[in-house]
Amino acid sequence: MRAGKAEASGEKSLPGAAAADAKPMRRIKVTLSYDGTDFHGWQIQPGLPTIQEAVERVVAEIEGAPVRVTGSGRTDAGVHALAQVAAFSLRNPIPTDNLRRAMNRLLPAEIRILAAEETAPEFHPMRDAIAKTYEYRIFRAEVCPPFERRYLHHYPYPLNVDRMAEAAPLFEGEHDFTSFAASDKSDELGRSKVRAIFSSSIECFADRIVYRVRGGGFLKHMVRNIAGTLIEAGKENLGVKELTVLLRGDAGVKAGPTVPPNGLFLIGVEY
Repeated sequence: MRAGKAEASGEKSLPGAAAADAKPMRRIKVTLSYDGTDFHGWQIQPGLPTIQEAVERVVAEIEGAPVRVTGSGRTDAGVHALAQVAAFSLRNPIPTDNLRRAMNRLLPAEIRILAAEETAPEFHPMRDAIAKTYEYRIFRAEVCPPFERRYLHHYPYPLNVDRMAEAAPLFEGEHDFTSFAASDKSDELGRSKVRAIFSSSIECFADRIVYRVRGGGFLKHMVRNIAGTLIEAGKENLGVKELTVLLRGDAGVKAGPTVPPNGLFLIGVEY
């Protein structure tokens, strides 16, 4: 009945709405950096500030409709990223460089979009990733610079750094990292916790120790637990024999303590 009246009165649908529906969907890949101190990690959590929520809110404002943003992985609360990768789909024809500028104008200062580019419609930042690199940063001097405390694990106690450096490469290769993984909801699915580590090393710079690891994928808290285990090796509480047992993934055998999140950085993602 209403349709007939509309036709009789000469009413027409809004051309803008029809044009918006006609615009092709675009897949956008963004590289972003963030200070994770004041966020509860990447993944959306009801009532809590997260990186994903902040980015989705901004993209939705630009698009004029809800937009789902998918990341290359879930960084934990307090963890930072130098080059996280995310992707989303939208119809807005805004050029990618203008999109980057608009997002940075709307996002909080702790989150910056470094690059934006149009990519293949099927691109998935998590499934398509072939490697990720993380760093864990430790500060050893007695007094930690107050302006760096958010980005370092302050550990002003004796460590045998040579033993840490000798232990780090033991994680290279394919191992069952059950002993280095925090409990997760996906545990109920019985998924394998075997992961491939391509490189694992310790570097020292004056009062700083940097643990760098590159691998095909990581479990929840895995890098922080490896870093904690390497500290135990530096305290001479663990040796090659004990580390070998941990890398077997035996049930009930746990790694060293989980170190704080503020020293952890996602350095980059490879495709």
